[in-house]
Amino acid sequence: MVQIGLSPDENSAVSSYRERAVEILKSIETGDKKPLDFISPFRFVQHNLSIADGLAGVTALWQSRPKGSVKVNPVRVFQDGNFVFAHTEYDFPVPRVGFDIWRFEDGKIVEHWDNHQERAANPNPSGHTMIDGPTMSADPNATEVNKTLMRSYMDDLLSGRRDKFASYFEGNNYIQHSPLVADNLTGLFTGLESLAKQGLAVKYQRVHMILGEGNFVLVVAEGRFGDRSSAFYDLYRIQTGKIAEHWDTIQTIPPRDEWKNSNGKF
Repeated sequence: MVQIGLSPDENSAVSSYRERAVEILKSIETGDKKPLDFISPFRFVQHNLSIADGLAGVTALWQSRPKGSVKVNPVRVFQDGNFVFAHTEYDFPVPRVGFDIWRFEDGKIVEHWDNHQERAANPNPSGHTMIDGPTMSADPNATEVNKTLMRSYMDDLLSGRRDKFASYFEGNNYIQHSPLVADNLTGLFTGLESLAKQGLAVKYQRVHMILGEGNFVLVVAEGRFGDRSSAFYDLYRIQTGKIAEHWDTIQTIPPRDEWKNSNGKF
């Protein structure tokens, strides 16, 4: 298992929330129902549209999977206030990479969001996988500054201010973990152009959430991937005020008549 991104100077409450998130993830693999006690039985809001709302929906999911049928490897786990977000490798019948977000209140999980994508069989053009790279956060005092940076970046992206785009990067340097895109800004532009030519243009339309810990920031957004309404989860590593590295998942949002809860993806 990859080392989880826990910093040594964290207080006990932060560590407890992280540990609970990891226990929830690992219980999918082990079948241990004890971590379900971390979920509020009275007001748990589920945003995974394939799972019924409330604790009952999660319990039914656990019961539907035989013990040992799923492998779960939490690669990165971070915290922003009452939110914990994880970047995880799953071995279902179809291997996947996913992000999960949990919101805690009074020690209980009261809300959950996620976004999963089928794991690429091979490294991307620059030799990176969807989950390799640094796992531990740094610069804990820079969390809000880095979140503000990514908020400005997304504002410029959504507004089409292309003249400002390059200013967020250190020259051409940029490490990319998306399966079909190579390193550096040149690789990013080439990859996006290639996808667009295949009818898979990436279009962001709205940002729903920005979470961060130190030099890692997660942006949750919606838009379109080709002709499909999609959720975009983008994890960025910031270095000296510039975007240095990127991981992501893109998941199609199903039509409403397929939803198993009414809470929406976001």
